[in-house]
Amino acid sequence: MSRPTTPLGRGWAFMLAAIALAAGLLTVSAPANAAAPAHTAAAVHNHQISAASDPSTWAYSIAGALKLNGKPVAGVTITATLGSFSAKGTSDATGRWNIAVPDAGKYTVTIDQSTLPKGYAVVNPTMTADLTQFSFAPVLFKFGGQVIQTESFGSQLISRVFSGLNFGLLLALAAIGISLIFGTTGLSNFAHGEMVTIGALMMWLLHASMGWPIILAAIAAILITSAFGWAQDAWLWKPLRKRRMGLNQMMIVSIGFSIVMRYVYLLLFNGDTKDIAGGATSVKIGSIDTTNITLWGMGIAAVALVGVALFLTRTRIGKATRAVSDNAPLASATGIDVERIIRIVWIAAAALTGLAGVLYGLEFQANWLTGFDLLLLLFAAVTLGGLGTAFGATVGALIIGMVVEVSNLFIPNELRYAAALVILIVILIVRPQGVLGKKQRLG
Repeated sequence: MSRPTTPLGRGWAFMLAAIALAAGLLTVSAPANAAAPAHTAAAVHNHQISAASDPSTWAYSIAGALKLNGKPVAGVTITATLGSFSAKGTSDATGRWNIAVPDAGKYTVTIDQSTLPKGYAVVNPTMTADLTQFSFAPVLFKFGGQVIQTESFGSQLISRVFSGLNFGLLLALAAIGISLIFGTTGLSNFAHGEMVTIGALMMWLLHASMGWPIILAAIAAILITSAFGWAQDAWLWKPLRKRRMGLNQMMIVSIGFSIVMRYVYLLLFNGDTKDIAGGATSVKIGSIDTTNITLWGMGIAAVALVGVALFLTRTRIGKATRAVSDNAPLASATGIDVERIIRIVWIAAAALTGLAGVLYGLEFQANWLTGFDLLLLLFAAVTLGGLGTAFGATVGALIIGMVVEVSNLFIPNELRYAAALVILIVILIVRPQGVLGKKQRLG
């Protein structure tokens, strides 16, 4: 015969039953609740949750861009792994690559060096992408400065000479503007690089961001840059000339104006790099690997330079520009409107520089520091060719562009701009007036 159940005994019985029921519910619901902490490394490792889902729904990504001497590298394979999970991505024609991953964690990102261009390797082929704090992790692989001799020296030299010609043509378009302005006004305009920047950024805004056709966007970007040049002369430099401000003071004003414009660009366009070209097509000519954008850019730059030469030598305004550049007071005495010529020079210089910015942005992308990064090379080209001479600026730019690219065969990539400046110093010691400059321009 059982003993009667006391209230205390019934309480313990109910408590034990409740605990057993709760344990059973937890056991049954455990698989469903395991999906809640889906952003753990263990979940990825065991493929329990996200790895089996649709990759288009994955909220995490690892991305980067491959650039070799400023040019995009396409067709390179990159792999991201975490535990037993693995995903691959391939760089496109602009050098960009992106890998979607399902969950948070620290992924190992490896580049397949067999897919790199012949003769080159990256400094660190294995990197770590930390997705524990954010849903996006950039990974930048850096190419080594030294060339691996798997490709013949002759093939490398041909490729470097081609790149030097391309870079020199772009520099020449912008350097001519500096030279024309200096020749007619005596001003060393340190804000000239900002016209390169505005050309590139306007091209990005109109073509890549707003979807305008590439030709229409390029024309509009050049017109906007030309208007910027006109505004500079009308609202800043002409009033300063009327006040007879010295050239040194005006040069300092140009430095300050350059700084202001750079930070205006930073505020308006942010500090990220803008991809403009989009669907560039790879082209191989012998040992030269290039793109259709580069070939079109070189052709347009060459035509523009020939047009400048014909303008300066065959037209009345061009001849008047050369006269003002040689001797402004004498040109004024012969009836030439010096201020009108200076205004035309500012507009033409801005248009050429805007074209340089458009082409440079299409080939190498753009950001708020694009023109500033090129400014020293532009002044080196102008000084090397001869101050105030448009033809000298062209020759100097081609020399600088060639030295910058070819020197990469012998020295680390980080020092290639320094090599151009060394050549500048050597030539100026031998010929102080520059390649095509005149001795009377000194001082």
